Amino acid sequence: MLRQSIIAASHCPSASVVGITVLSATAATRSLIRTRTYVSRLRSASATTSTTTTIHNQIPQRFYASSRGSRTAWFHATTAPGPSTGPFEPLTPPSPSKLGAPYPARSYTRTRRWSRRLLIFSSLIGVAYLTDKYVYASGLARSLRTFGVGLVVAADYKLNFRPKPLPIPWIGIPEGIPELHRRNAERLFDLLRHNGGLYLKIGQAIAMQSAVLPPEFQAMFSRMFDDAPQDSWEEVEQVIREDFGGRSVEEVFGISFSGVEGRGVMERTARASASVAQVHWARLPDGREVAIKIQKPEIERQIGWDLWAFKVVTWVYTWWFDLPLYSLVPFISERLRLETDFENEAKNSEIMRQLVENEPSLRGRVYIPPVYPELSSKRVLTTEWIEGIRLWDKDAMTRPWLGGYGNGSAGVHGAQLDPPDMPAIRSALRKNTQGYTYMIKPERTEWKGRRGKGGLGLSTKDVMTTMVDLFSAQIFKWGVVHCDPHPGNVFIRRLPNGRAELVLIDHGLYVYMSDKFRHEYGEFWKALMTFDNNKIKEITNEWGIKAVDLFASATLLRPYEGGDDGGFQTKLMKHLDGNKTASERSYEMQARMKQGIRDVLADEDKWPKELIFIGRNMRIVQGNNQYLGSPVNRIKMMGTWASRSLFQDPNLPLGQRLVNYWHHFLFKCVLALTDVAFYFFRVRQLLHRGGGMEDELEARMRDVAKEFGVELQHNVFEG
Repeated sequence: MLRQSIIAASHCPSASVVGITVLSATAATRSLIRTRTYVSRLRSASATTSTTTTIHNQIPQRFYASSRGSRTAWFHATTAPGPSTGPFEPLTPPSPSKLGAPYPARSYTRTRRWSRRLLIFSSLIGVAYLTDKYVYASGLARSLRTFGVGLVVAADYKLNFRPKPLPIPWIGIPEGIPELHRRNAERLFDLLRHNGGLYLKIGQAIAMQSAVLPPEFQAMFSRMFDDAPQDSWEEVEQVIREDFGGRSVEEVFGISFSGVEGRGVMERTARASASVAQVHWARLPDGREVAIKIQKPEIERQIGWDLWAFKVVTWVYTWWFDLPLYSLVPFISERLRLETDFENEAKNSEIMRQLVENEPSLRGRVYIPPVYPELSSKRVLTTEWIEGIRLWDKDAMTRPWLGGYGNGSAGVHGAQLDPPDMPAIRSALRKNTQGYTYMIKPERTEWKGRRGKGGLGLSTKDVMTTMVDLFSAQIFKWGVVHCDPHPGNVFIRRLPNGRAELVLIDHGLYVYMSDKFRHEYGEFWKALMTFDNNKIKEITNEWGIKAVDLFASATLLRPYEGGDDGGFQTKLMKHLDGNKTASERSYEMQARMKQGIRDVLADEDKWPKELIFIGRNMRIVQGNNQYLGSPVNRIKMMGTWASRSLFQDPNLPLGQRLVNYWHHFLFKCVLALTDVAFYFFRVRQLLHRGGGMEDELEARMRDVAKEFGVELQHNVFEG
């Protein structure tokens, strides 16, 4: 009927008539479909009954009322087997007995139910694991692992850090507190090494301060400075393409791995691999040799999770052990995040480079490698390649110079390095289309002599004088502080005049001091040197610190005995019961130390957060000085810089600067007396009758630290 209606509409000249005809045909078709469906159901019902009533007689009259004309013939042809044999009967629903037996309900065994649940749960876990691994670089798994280990360590110390072990099997430790320290040091070390990335950076920060930790922690964390695993070359290429708009390594740096003439070369194997980045050597087409520092691709996806886990664990420890630590988290987290931003590192490096160039006392003695911004990005940093020895290689630093009279180390003052044998390198590259997978940079060890027994011929005093001057200027004069000066970030080279040149690299972790705080810190150091207790109390009150003597000792890295009550050691010991056992005394002293930390961080809002990283800087410099044999009077040199900065500060009025200059003159006269003690210990050291001044200070600090139950050691750099 629909077809007939459409054909008829096609011969109709009026558009409105066509529309009405089509709509009518559509309605009729829908009615026919409903009718046919209803009839099919009636047939199914009639097949299960013995009634002889025809389907035709069971159809309600309303279906015939709307089916006149051509539809009537079609309906009778498809539904009625013959003419009607009886009167019309209304449709009645079948009784339940005529519908047949019901299907039995499905039943599942307990094993099948739990199997389905386990399958669904495993599928969800699998999807979550794959999402975390490939989208977030296992950030969620690392965080969960951190929470688990952190809670276990916290619970272990909460239960077992006591003078006498708990008499409970599987919980108490019969071996005592040393075993408690050992097993928790192992747990934390395994966590940091397994998680890698930013966790390694945190572990290295702990290792730098491990001298104040128990010996078990020192032995474990001394391995934190081992090289981290390298990423594959494919991952390196991926980072460079993403940061340089899809360009390849060859296009960005103008190099070739197939020996093309006029192009530079690059090593695919990293020269060094750290926690967040690795460094590759390359020679550009213009002859410059560069260090290309490339961030590991997973760091960008992991850092948000890692910092979140750090915040949560610190919050739990703050609440559980009642220590005001959580207020420090935002500042520390910000510094760690900035350390992974290589554009920020490039800015810090350029600022330090300009400060050194404008400081007459450091110009020519300190070198900051330039950054090449056109070859750098947020995750790629390209700087001048540095030839030199690391600060920890004391033997190579002091052995005789065999490089020729009037000569210096390769690359001093930024001089271009002698070119390698490029024709031989290109020839080798052409034979190997995959490029070199081993080192191609020349070693440049002529200064060692033919037998390889030569050195730079430098004095450790010259090296440490330059280092202390550099970091004292950063803290007291500029207020721009490099907070990671460990021996791996300091290169030493020999100048043509036989003096030392110090090269400072890795400028990611910096602290910028305000003028007000820098001025107060200089006054604080000067007051420490002259035992001006009133000034010390005035400044520490301004910083919200109550434990003045304890903070003074932590600043000087030696016991401060100029307090009104005879120093913090005397104050700490005078209330202790001498009849207690050593273990009980140690426990009580560490409880007092806990209270001392609360007093140092008494007012969290006023406490300068910069002190965290400035103290780290000074601790590393002190460790470097001791490692090289304490050749300089570090405390006197830093005190002199602190006093000098007060009259050289251009922000002060001229009258105040003149007064400070007079005070500086008197201060130097007082400091001259400290040289008597310094040279006494120096002579004793040369006669092999004892250590130097730093060693003597360390011995005194050890005696004090033992009262806190801490075995103070400073061999973190050795090895």
